[in-house]
Amino acid sequence: MAISDTQRLDKWLWSARFYKTRQLAVDAINGGHVHVNGQHTKPSRLVRRGDEIEISKGPYRWQLVIEALAQRRGPASVAQSLYSERPESRQQRETMRAERKLVTPAPVKRPDKRQRRKIIRFLNKYET
Repeated sequence: MAISDTQRLDKWLWSARFYKTRQLAVDAINGGHVHVNGQHTKPSRLVRRGDEIEISKGPYRWQLVIEALAQRRGPASVAQSLYSERPESRQQRETMRAERKLVTPAPVKRPDKRQRRKIIRFLNKYET
């Protein structure tokens, strides 16, 4: 087996642009957020083409199949060619994103100067 047939899991996740740094990838793997072929793994695990990876980031989940390995981190267009995502995974993530968009409340505005003064007066009135 040639050296280019395998790659460390943390390095692959970094080159596929799922994490900004390799250390963040290592932390995610050690935290149990990444599984290879359905099993908890270590950052040093060697992955190959055809391996199935499941990544959990917040409420979202990716189910991927490794299509290629990269020896260095490249542009996003190259990173997307390193894997293929299962259709049910993509559908589930898009549904969740749409639901969160509907449920998320509007951002609360910060009080302006006049409102802050009223709040301070109110709070000071009840101090003893």
